[in-house]
Amino acid sequence: MELPNDPFMLMSAVNMYLRDQYGSLDELCDSLDLDRKELEEKLRDAGFEYSAEHNKFW
Repeated sequence: MELPNDPFMLMSAVNMYLRDQYGSLDELCDSLDLDRKELEEKLRDAGFEYSAEHNKFW
């Protein structure tokens, strides 16, 4: 599966998956074969931060 490169669209897509299909960022990354550190860095560079408590980026 290919996720969007644009950080705002990426954040939206990741949050949709987290809301609808995955209980945690680790679960999403394992299932989609994503590097969690790279994903978080890309979104952090755009000003987003993951909240495990809310299971979403904001």
